[in-house]
Amino acid sequence: MGISAGFMVPHPPLIIPEVGGGEEKKIQRTIDAYRKVAEEIGRLQPETIVLLSPHQIMYADYFHISPGQGARGDFGQFRARQASMEVSYDTEYVRALCEAADAAGLQAGTLGERERKLDHGTMVPLYFVNQYWNGYRLVRIGLSGFPLTAHYRLGKCIRETAQSLGRHTVVIASGDLSHKLKEDGPYGYQEEGPAYDGRVMDVMGRAAFGELLEFSEDFCEKAAECGHRSFTILAGAFDRTGVEAERLSYEGPFGVGYGVCAYRPIGDDESRNFLEQYEEKERRALFARREREDAYVRLARYTIETFVKTGTLPQMPGGLPEELYQNRAGAFVSLKEDGRLRGCIGTIQAVRDSLAEEIMHNAVSACSADPRFDPVEDWEVERLTISVDVLGETEKISSPEELDVNRYGVIVTRGKKRGLLLPNLEGVDTIEQQIAIAKQKAGIREHESVELGRFEVIRHH
Repeated sequence: MGISAGFMVPHPPLIIPEVGGGEEKKIQRTIDAYRKVAEEIGRLQPETIVLLSPHQIMYADYFHISPGQGARGDFGQFRARQASMEVSYDTEYVRALCEAADAAGLQAGTLGERERKLDHGTMVPLYFVNQYWNGYRLVRIGLSGFPLTAHYRLGKCIRETAQSLGRHTVVIASGDLSHKLKEDGPYGYQEEGPAYDGRVMDVMGRAAFGELLEFSEDFCEKAAECGHRSFTILAGAFDRTGVEAERLSYEGPFGVGYGVCAYRPIGDDESRNFLEQYEEKERRALFARREREDAYVRLARYTIETFVKTGTLPQMPGGLPEELYQNRAGAFVSLKEDGRLRGCIGTIQAVRDSLAEEIMHNAVSACSADPRFDPVEDWEVERLTISVDVLGETEKISSPEELDVNRYGVIVTRGKKRGLLLPNLEGVDTIEQQIAIAKQKAGIREHESVELGRFEVIRHH
């Protein structure tokens, strides 16, 4: 026993007739594919369905698994309260999965439930499944803000749990694709929208699961997708497993992409250890990047490595370029892990006696005192990508037209509130975005006027 099948499905509420009121006929191919999925689950008669939903409770640093004996829900928020359902949870599976996740070093469990009712990301798939099979118990899992690699690891834990319990299990990854497919759609158009849908349907259609890990956060965010993490957990559930993949449908008439794929295991396949392959590739890339780091970044890394291991700021090393000892300037130290921001702290103007001290103190703050993140742990240090931005003099400007997101950083000031954003940042493409983010960081409302300043930086990688 173990994972009997997996399915990638969307969750548009209007696909439910009581909600759609006839509009659901415009996505008939999706309905037909859903029925094929549900019929197959009916033939398999799984004891447990593990359902991954982006609309389940989501935490930045925790995978929430629904606790208790069961739950119910309805489509009342979509004006169809009469469409309702009730499920029983597989409590033994939940307990074993929590233990497996803990053993794998993942923050996952049943704590922190804020809403017991079933979400529509759960109910839409089960609406179809229940027409063919209702003799299952459910394990309902939310996503997290962790990197994609952590989601893949959770999928591996699902697989291990199914095997250890001898539980006949089906995994359903609920998730729509891009919400940015059409100008007249509810979310508008972004070129990354159709690009994401084409790419992810190609990957999922081939069951080339390792490629899911290579989608950048920025690309996914611009595409406004909601299911990528669900799909990545599903991928992890088939780690080291041969898979027969079937692409059943894709359409997006309302400006949101809906894709349906089915996966059936066909035996062990050690060559499909996608997470290990990805991490080895990343290790090689990180090593090559470290080999190219200049003195500024090596100083920041040395400081972080020492501080994380000892809890103390190291002595300033010798042999640095003279400008690090003699010059004074503001500096920002930025950390990324698996392509995601992991910490960024800096000073607008020099507050230390030398640029070297400025970098060292800000490196410590970036890895331990950024309020958005937990302190960096010892095992993470080698995975960090570090950059150091040395700031030039700030000059006041009278208009946003004097800014350039690639060349200038911006400082916004209103009274005692002051916010800064560095230039040439991934995902910040317009001056309007740059100013808005700087305002947000300063706690300045979007409509409030501000004084503007700009500065140039020298970025060290």
